[in-house]
Amino acid sequence: MIKVGDKLPSMKLMTPGAEGPQEVDTADLFAGKTVVMFAVPGAFTPTCSAKHLPGFTEHYDALKAKGVDSIICLAVNDVFVMGAWAASQKGADHITFLADGSGMFTRALGLELDLVARGLGVRSQRFALIAKDGVVTHLAVEQAGGFEVSRAEAILEALPA
Repeated sequence: MIKVGDKLPSMKLMTPGAEGPQEVDTADLFAGKTVVMFAVPGAFTPTCSAKHLPGFTEHYDALKAKGVDSIICLAVNDVFVMGAWAASQKGADHITFLADGSGMFTRALGLELDLVARGLGVRSQRFALIAKDGVVTHLAVEQAGGFEVSRAEAILEALPA
């Protein structure tokens, strides 16, 4: 599993764009910036839609005030699902939605979650991290079913004043 001090892997992922899906390189998304990335087990799932993503949209200004350049939401979903989810979430226009459709980035992080028995395939664990220039400075991985350490409020507390 990735840990504090590790460099995030460089990989091509997809993000929904105004003119359709766009390929992005994770190295470019993190280079020279302070980035908060949070991951959810799935778009449109209850906790993810009702609490996790809304917390980051609600606290967007406070995160920016603490020096965060961008906020990324990652899920093992296809780019079209991520685009529909982004469009359905009020205030989410400031967040970059990353579709890890095959789960390769999540696997490279060592943060996959096997939900095959529930019919959901292999997804991402619920987590949040802070990275400076692509290097992890804070990592918060939830226990199974938990929603405490990866919440926007917890990430705000982890950022320097």
